[in-house]
Amino acid sequence: MHEVAVKEGLLAHNDEAAHHNREHFIEHGVYVINIMSAPGAGKTTLLERTVDAFKRDYKVAVIEGDLQTNQDAERIAKHGVPALQINTGGACHLDARMIHDALDHLPLAGLDLLVIENVGNLVCPAEFDLGEHDKVMLLSVTEGHDKPRKYPLMFHVARAMVLNKVDLLPYTDFDVAKATRDAKAYNLDLDVIQVSARTGAGLENWLTWLKARMARVKAR
Repeated sequence: MHEVAVKEGLLAHNDEAAHHNREHFIEHGVYVINIMSAPGAGKTTLLERTVDAFKRDYKVAVIEGDLQTNQDAERIAKHGVPALQINTGGACHLDARMIHDALDHLPLAGLDLLVIENVGNLVCPAEFDLGEHDKVMLLSVTEGHDKPRKYPLMFHVARAMVLNKVDLLPYTDFDVAKATRDAKAYNLDLDVIQVSARTGAGLENWLTWLKARMARVKAR
């Protein structure tokens, strides 16, 4: 009972902070996504591609979440957009308070897109609302098509599942149809996008999806 009470209290405080974050995002008209995945799925590489494609026409900023080091933020900053690193120490996820504090160091005014790259983990990030508009689940084909059934909450809360590293499909036994079917069993509205962040294959479909979601937010 005590463990349940502690968790409920933690999530309640997080949801309060997430509400404040969402108010800031709405006020500034910025579209915010929270990208989740296992370590090594290719989140940062996908972001590098996305930033390069968007930075001429849109104002983009990135928040990087990791246990330690500033490596990912440094990688993104080299592409000419604001990038802020959050080191969680030992925490397996970002929470809304961390994002709230980070917003003091980001130029929200005028931003079109804010991307939050969560800590690589297939459990904890799904439980914490950050105030974002959409969660995106990035699944690498090298991880196996069983992940939706093993980690259902990640796919249940996501607005899109991005299947990355599709250039490696001929060298794996990853079953795209099965992964898609299992993921949609938890989330009928889930959009599925196949990409290779390394080669650029399918990237245009991902960018088109982002633009449509951004436009939806602006229209509101």
